Amino acid sequence: MELRQIRYFVRVVELGSMSRAAQELGMVQSALSQQVSRLEGELSTRLLQRTSKGVLPTEAGLAFFREAQLTLRHAEQAARAAQQARLSGSVSVGLAPTTAAVLGLPLLRAMRERYPDVRLHLVESMSGHVTTMLNARQLDLAVLFNTDPGRRWSVMPLLEERLYYIRARSTVRGEPPAKVRAATLKGEPLIMPTGGHGLRSALDAVFSRARIQPTVVAEIDSLTMLMAAVEAGLGGSLQPWSAVSRYSDVATRFALSELADTLARRRNMLCSLSDDELSPAALATRVVLADCARELVRSGRWVGATLID
Repeated sequence: MELRQIRYFVRVVELGSMSRAAQELGMVQSALSQQVSRLEGELSTRLLQRTSKGVLPTEAGLAFFREAQLTLRHAEQAARAAQQARLSGSVSVGLAPTTAAVLGLPLLRAMRERYPDVRLHLVESMSGHVTTMLNARQLDLAVLFNTDPGRRWSVMPLLEERLYYIRARSTVRGEPPAKVRAATLKGEPLIMPTGGHGLRSALDAVFSRARIQPTVVAEIDSLTMLMAAVEAGLGGSLQPWSAVSRYSDVATRFALSELADTLARRRNMLCSLSDDELSPAALATRVVLADCARELVRSGRWVGATLID
């Protein structure tokens, strides 16, 4: 039995006409009649009798009608109570620049739709800085890449991103290879974030396994400046696809080749203060953030990312 079926039945009885009720409800009469028939089947009894002047409730229908009206009033009261007790407050979320490029706007839109009274405070900073802020309880939630199990965080695995060798398109002749291995980048000028950030840790592991020392010509802790340096031809960089997601003309600006090495992945973890330290608004935001990330991956809008089961 569904609430809408009860609402349909009540309106039919109130108007005494299947056709008038269908018109008022914005339905075709056959669909309304089918819903009432399903309700009667669920109850195993006849609720309406058709006459030359319209429809009338049977004895069982009249008894059901009185209780159905009460049910609808209770449902309306429940809806009003929920609306009056909407979540409110402020929630701080930290995202690395590459993550914010893909997830930031969808998260803002989803929160505006689901919890309009919650004020979202988004902080975009390098992952090492975001980690420090979460430890200092300056953030409620953060998407991070390195997690220390000794910290009192709640950690939820989100997704894994493939890494790409990214160069200025103007410096590459012909089509770039679809995949490259880290060993082939020996001697190539690279622009990297500094060692205190999650991506650099992942890249150091890749190069260590390949047994080469990368040629780092610059270390930049600003995604905007780093990608500007790459586009200027000062060197290549190793980044997830999200680093170029803000560019509408990626193909003409950059050449991307996927890193084929086993460790060339970046794990995204949704980290937060422990559950007993989070407000109801922060707990709700954590659910929305995870939903947004999963939807972006499933829809193909987060290129190079796969969900972690």
